[in-house]
Formats: sequence, structure tokens, C-alpha cells
Amino acid sequence: MKEKQIKPENLPHTQRPEDEVNENKGVKIYFLPSLMTAGNLFCGFLALTKIVEADITSHSFSSVIYQALLFILLACIFDALDGRVARMGGEESPFGREFDSLADLISFGAAPAFLVHRIVLEPVFEDIPEIGWFVASIYLVCGALRLARFNCVAASPTHNQKPPSRDFVGFPIPAAAGLVASLTLFMLWYQDKEFVVGNWRYTLPFIMVFLSYMMVSNVRYPSFKHLSLKTRPRSRNSFAWIVIAALGIGGCIVMRAYVLPILLPAAFFIYLAYGLVRFFWDNKAKKSPPETPSPNAPQG
Repeated sequence: MKEKQIKPENLPHTQRPEDEVNENKGVKIYFLPSLMTAGNLFCGFLALTKIVEADITSHSFSSVIYQALLFILLACIFDALDGRVARMGGEESPFGREFDSLADLISFGAAPAFLVHRIVLEPVFEDIPEIGWFVASIYLVCGALRLARFNCVAASPTHNQKPPSRDFVGFPIPAAAGLVASLTLFMLWYQDKEFVVGNWRYTLPFIMVFLSYMMVSNVRYPSFKHLSLKTRPRSRNSFAWIVIAALGIGGCIVMRAYVLPILLPAAFFIYLAYGLVRFFWDNKAKKSPPETPSPNAPQG
């Protein structure tokens, strides 16, 4: 007796191959934003490669780590560009959001965690390497949770019905990676200038654990998505401000060897502190009772 063969199209939970092909064709992939995201991912890969190549016993250790830091900071630039290019061209898509998160996890999650593990945690916990792995993995796991939460919120049906938010919930992972990278850059610059660094580098694991908590917290940070290059300045002295901004940017580029190691970590620290100050200020304002006028006060 022949067994009756069941065709795939008759199975309720089986997807036919042609349906899967049609779904793949329906995924919107935009070239320029995806190119920027690919640049982000490529820089993260190069940063990891440089960190692996760095030999802590070699005289070139600082220069190789310096290159890795520049690749992480360059990945931050690509990450800022991909979203802005997508919004300017009206080309935002679920594929771009997912691709961006995967690239961010490599460039801003794995690379900084491996960096701190290589230059601090590995030498300190040489006898018990598991502790170093665990501390570094905290940052990576919290970064992944931060990105997954962001994608879930962005994909929810109610999110698209609301006006776009101007804030991030939790410290953004590119800013966390930028803070770790720029702070390490400052320490290397400080050491190259023949100053005594001492045990400063041992603060990096504590900062990284604190940033791990901030990424999954509910502290709000400005996203700067509302800033547009097409916005026209309303001030009458707009030309003067443009000249001042151009001179400031030019000065930073010319004096980058002295300015960037100080300016970058200061900017990321200010951004981190701003969200914390606003968070505590808003909570204090909510807890304080509203002022009521005195019954004997004169009525105006």
C-alpha cells in the first residue's frame, strides 16, 4: 500500500520556496545608507584585527592600539552618516535598522570590550583569565540588549503612529564606544608626552561596567535626529557664526594631535553627564509639590 505524499503547500505551517523568494524580493535595501553601515562594520573589523595584532611586549604596541582606536572612532562617523543619509533620502527601512544594529554590535560592542580586555583585564587577571572575560562580556551583553530593545520598540505598531522621538532611552552604544576609545586615546597621548600615567588605565573596566548599566537604563539622551542640514539659520549674524564654526573645525583639524585627545573624551563625558543631570532634575521636579499661593498674598 502506497503512502499518500503530502505536498508542502498543503501543510499549514510550511512555507513554500517560491513564497520565501518573493518575501526576500520584497525586502527594501537602499544603497547609500547600507554602504555607510558597511563602512561602520568594516572599521569595526579592522579595529578588532589591530587589537589582535597588538603585542603588549612590543615597542609598537601603543601605535597599533592607536590605529584600532581611530578605526572605532571612524566607525562612529559612519554610524552617524548612515541614519542621516537614510532620513534625508526618505530611505529608512527595517533592513537598514537591523543591518545597523549588527554592525554596531561589532564596532561598538565587541571591539571596545576586546580592547579593554587586551590592555587592562588580560594583564591584571593573568592567573584567573575567566574574571577578565566576564567583566568584558558584561559590556558586550548590555550593548546587545540595548540594541535589541531599540529594535523591538522601533518595530512595534504603536511606535510608527507616534511622532518621531528626539531622545534615546539609555546611553547609545556608539557614544559608549566613543567614550571608551577617546579616553584610551587620551591615556596614550598622555603617556607619549612623557607624563606619568600611573594606574589610570585601571579605571577603564569600571567606566565600562558603568556604561553597561547606562546603556540598559531608562535615562534619556538627545538623539540629534531633528537637526537638519537644510535648516536655515534665523539669526542675522548667521554668516558670522558660520565663519566661527568653520574656523573652529579647521583649528581642530590642524591641531588634531593636541586637541582631539582632550576634546573627544570631554565631549563624550559632557554628553554622558547631561543625560544624568537631566534625569535627576526631572525626577526632583516630579517629586516636589506645586507651589500654592498664600491666602494673605495680594491678588494682582
